[in-house]
This record gives sequence, structure tokens and C-alpha cells, in this order.
Amino acid sequence: MHTLPATDIELAAWLRLSLAPGLKPAALRLLLGAFGLPEAIFRQSHATLAAIAGETAARAALAPAGPDLDAQLDAVLAWRALPGNQVVTLDDPAYPPALLTMPDPPPLLYIKGRLDLLHTRAVALVGSRSATPQGVEDAERFARELSAAGVTIVSGLALGIDGAAHRGGLEGIGGTVAVIGTGADLVYPAAHHALARQIAVQGAILSEWPLGTPARAANFPQRNRLIAGLVSGVVIVEAAMRSGSLITARLANEMGRDIFALPGSIHAPLSRGCHRIIKQGAKLVETPDEVLEELGFARLAGDKAAGTRTVRWDGADSRHPWKASATTAVVPDAAAARTNSTDAKESAAEPAGAEAAKVAASAQTPPGATSSDFAGPQTSAPPRANAASTQACSPPSPTFSKEAERLLAALGHAPATLEILATRTEMEDAALQTTLLQLELAGQVTALPGGRFMRASPGRPRGAQG
Repeated sequence: MHTLPATDIELAAWLRLSLAPGLKPAALRLLLGAFGLPEAIFRQSHATLAAIAGETAARAALAPAGPDLDAQLDAVLAWRALPGNQVVTLDDPAYPPALLTMPDPPPLLYIKGRLDLLHTRAVALVGSRSATPQGVEDAERFARELSAAGVTIVSGLALGIDGAAHRGGLEGIGGTVAVIGTGADLVYPAAHHALARQIAVQGAILSEWPLGTPARAANFPQRNRLIAGLVSGVVIVEAAMRSGSLITARLANEMGRDIFALPGSIHAPLSRGCHRIIKQGAKLVETPDEVLEELGFARLAGDKAAGTRTVRWDGADSRHPWKASATTAVVPDAAAARTNSTDAKESAAEPAGAEAAKVAASAQTPPGATSSDFAGPQTSAPPRANAASTQACSPPSPTFSKEAERLLAALGHAPATLEILATRTEMEDAALQTTLLQLELAGQVTALPGGRFMRASPGRPRGAQG
């Protein structure tokens, strides 16, 4: 699948409209519906445009182009010329058809990777950035099995559930699409630099934001609407009561998409958002097959072998022999470094607002630079997944050993067997069982029938057998 070969003049007109301050996508769609291409809009009078889309839209559309338009156009043309990069306009047949069902589809999309994945049946998997180990496993398993059934997995490239969903989606034929809240030439969070590079080769990265746009608080709810628009259904894996993933669920519901949620323990803070939307009508699901059945998606024949195609890291795919490299900088994950932040902040913003934008501006490569394949300085601290995964739980006592702290971090509110805990902690059997006994005697762990263990819940007696 290929985009229309827009001329430089045509692309400049689209870019001017997309950058016009105050011109909302819904109003722009009205104008395009009335007059056709952007050049025709510029030829109309203020009164004519105002009669169609209102005074504000008319003023914005006819406002003089900004002084940086030529430089921005040069950057877009240079970015588009790189292998695997595409700029898709609203009138292009390659524009994702699902987004056309939205009232406010973006006029320009910056796409890096496989354009065909934006024309397939798709499901979004989203959830908390501070995911538990069980939540990460569930997200990756659901994504892997849905992708094996030929369903494209859509998520937002955030830490936690989003990252797990992308990794699972890459394992199947359905692939994965990352919808991001920065320019397509940036990677946020920096901890997902390698994952973004892999998605650009095997999947697709999509942004509506101009090149060079750093991570800003207001961008992410708008990104969530694109996630909701691209898919037939949204699966919430873990979410606190004020999680940003619930915004995605609400937007998807308003667009007529199906909403699904995985249930969890009544004691788990990251299950409360899921339980809330289930009460409001979301479908409770326990297996990927239930999602496929509800959406009417049949499994592909031989789907277990569907994800076996090979991809070389020079960018050549056995079925899609193109190379994916790009001028891209890495935005340090300022928000992820503050491991004491709570999941409740997700509904307000994904990055840390102005601080993230400041860090982004200092680290990004200018859009016209010559670095390639997501090259860029990774100046942020290493990801601290274990710290993030335990934010929703009570911190371990400082008198516990490092092994005990690691084991508590691996225990969620869902029961886990010794085998699961051994995999998560990489502890030897003897050390694992000794540490479990110590934590059980300290009232931190509850032993369940069948050799299962879970964190002790408030008000639950030690060793309770239920």
C-alpha cells in the first residue's frame, strides 16, 4: 500500500492548515467537505468560510502562514524521504478508514513503518504505567494471542501495560501500532527506545503531532482518541480509579467501540478502574478468545504459526522488504524517573508536563538532522520497572532482605505459584521457599491451597486458606 504522491505545494497547503492555531480538526473537516482541497479553502472569503465552520475557524484558516512554515515544510519533506516514513493527508486513499468514522480526524498523519497495519482489524490494549507483574503478563499474553489470530494490537508506547501489549503484538502476524503523543521523530519514554525501533521495522508508529513536538501533558488525552478511533474494541488490563486508560475507554465508548476489562482482586488498587467500568457496562473478559468472539473476529487458520516470519535488523522483512530508519531523537523519560508518582496522575498527563517538555527540548535532534534508526543520546536513568510495579502496594519493611523485597515486588494481589515466582524473581528454589516462609511469618504473604501465594490483604489472617 502506498500514499498519493503529493506535490510540495499540496503538502505545504496541508501543513499550513494543520498548523493553523485555533483551527480544530472537526471544523477543518467541514471546510474540506465544502470546498475540497486546502488550496480551494484559501481562495474563499472570510464570510464564506464562517458560514460553513464559524468565525473562529474562518479566521484561523485565512490567517497568514507562520514564519517557520518553510523550514517546517523542508523538515517534513526530508523526513518523508527516509525509507519507511510516510505523510498521509486526509484526502489520501491510504488514510486509515477507521479514523474517518471520527468526527475530528487529523488532517495530517506521520507514519513510520507498515501502512497496511492501519487498514486491518484492530484491538487496543491499554492500562496502567505502574503495572503489576501479573498485569504485564496478562497484557502480553492477550496481545500475543490476538495478534496470532490476525488482529493488530494498538497501544500508546507508554511504560507498563502499553509496552507489554506492543511486545506481545510483535510476536504474531497481526503486528502492533504505537500511537504516540510526540512528533514521529522522537521517542518517549526513552526506556522504550529499542521497542520503538523494533515497532518501526515490524509494525507502525503513528503521530498527528508536527515533527519535533516534545512530550506535553495535553498531548496524551488527544493521542488516546486516536487509539480509540483506530480499533473495534478496547481492552483495559489494569487501571486505577483515575487512570488515563479510562479516558481511552470513555472516548472509545462515545465512538461506538466495544469496551472490555480484565477483573482482578478487590484489594488491588489497579483493579478498581477495571471494576468500575465493568459496573458501567464494559464486558468482563478472562481470555483473548472472549474478545475475538464478542467482536466477531474469527481466528486465522494455522494462526499458531502465523508469527514466524523473520525480520532482519537492517530493516528488511521477508514479506515487506523495506528499510525503516529515521531521523529520530530520544526524549528522556523524566516522569518515569520519579518512581514515587502515583497512578492517579495518569488522567492528568503521561509526562511531567513542563519538566518533560524542557528535557525533551534539550535532548531532541532537529528534524533535519542526519542521525538514523532512532539514534540519539539516552540521558535518562535506566527504567525501574520493579519500583513502578509496586507503587500501588505497601512498601516492604526496611528490615527485609533484598531477596524478600524482590519477592514482594513479584507478588501481586492475584495468586501465583512457585514456578511463576521463580520465573519472575530468578531465585533458586531453596532461597525462594525460605524467603516465602519468612514473609509469611511476617504477615506479608498468604499461603493458599494448591501451592499458591499472594500478598496478605488487610484484615485477612495469615495462612488463610480461601
